[in-house]
Amino acid sequence: MTTEIWQLSESELLADAADVSHRIQLMEARRIALVSEIDTRVSREKLGFPGPAGWLTSTTLLTPSKATKIVALGRGMKNFPDIADAVNTGVMTIDHAALILTFAETPPKNLPQEGRDIARQAMITAATGPCARTDRIREAITKLKDTYGGNKPPPEDTDRNELFASRTLNGRLALKGDFDAITGEKLLAALSPLTEPQPAADGTQDERSPALRRAEAFGHILDRYLASSNRPTEGGEKPHLNLHISLKDLTDLRSTMNADSDSENGSTATESDNNSRPATADRGAYRDLFGDGTTVGWLPWMGPLTRETSRQLACDCLLTAIVMDENGSPINLARTARTVTAKQKRALTARDHGCAFPGCGKPAAWTEGHHIWHWTDGGPTDMNNLVLLCGFHHRLIHHSDWEVFIGTDNHPWFVPPATVDPYRQPRQSHARAGPHIT
Repeated sequence: MTTEIWQLSESELLADAADVSHRIQLMEARRIALVSEIDTRVSREKLGFPGPAGWLTSTTLLTPSKATKIVALGRGMKNFPDIADAVNTGVMTIDHAALILTFAETPPKNLPQEGRDIARQAMITAATGPCARTDRIREAITKLKDTYGGNKPPPEDTDRNELFASRTLNGRLALKGDFDAITGEKLLAALSPLTEPQPAADGTQDERSPALRRAEAFGHILDRYLASSNRPTEGGEKPHLNLHISLKDLTDLRSTMNADSDSENGSTATESDNNSRPATADRGAYRDLFGDGTTVGWLPWMGPLTRETSRQLACDCLLTAIVMDENGSPINLARTARTVTAKQKRALTARDHGCAFPGCGKPAAWTEGHHIWHWTDGGPTDMNNLVLLCGFHHRLIHHSDWEVFIGTDNHPWFVPPATVDPYRQPRQSHARAGPHIT
């Protein structure tokens, strides 16, 4: 019988924690090996995705970046058995393995093969055991790249440029970039006049931090770009903001704005006029906690917005407002034509948020409208016959036994083939899947 943690002695606590950590390393190595075998043997139709990463994300708690990393490790370690041995024996973390594997797959241009092997072995040694330090490995990689990376010095090497944009769990966007000197100079030159401290009219000092001033300046640059007339198009339209909002929330928002206007004119708001709702144990009050109705706004890239931010966006920006019914389906946007119009694409984006295939959710800008009842068979280009799908899942629906239909909730539902689910139970679209309190 397993001893309760609180009953363990101090030495037993330390030993068990170390043992569990080692076993986790071994289990992670086994997961990489299993995914690598899936990558080799299981068909795309069986997975329902272009590769194991999408399947992992849709069936486990792994994030897309973590799943992609696992697949990349499985593929890469086949070519470097020494890295695989260190991972499989649990003496090196998969994070260090990924770092060394990236170097091994893309070594400096002028580093000879013998030097590559020696360097890789040295890095594996440095990454082995509890004394391993990531910064030492990165330092070695940087030195090798600077010494053998080619004729261009690091400040002028544009091949090393990177920009990462990741949406965080709390709905923000985290940026990380690494640019050559010229690109960096352009960015700093554009930011400079917009980041100077701006004292108030009464001479009060600007209390914004330099980081906040840079962030606001970056937003100002984006505003100017989106307002320009020569920006490129995507999906037949120039980049702009779309605000998705339900009819109920739109009415509530207008009521709130009118109430605020009355307040500014001298009216006194009562306690019942505010947006707060009393706490209650009634389960019905929380029924739609994970639905689309708890916030008045939704942006295709970034997701839900608060009531106040939706109001600010409606006041300050030129945007397309797409109104939806209580089921989150766009209102009054039916059209019979061969091609999905820009207006319909906006409506589909409001309903599906992106690729609707369960577990996918690729951004709407990367999708296309699929006719559920094929156009060549007489199917109309109407909202109740369209669904957004990325290129892969569009092809999958056309060339496999996966089926899709619009349910009574006016949203897409997908039926897997018997090879995936013998019972062929319908699955909700990606945007609709998730916890719902009943």
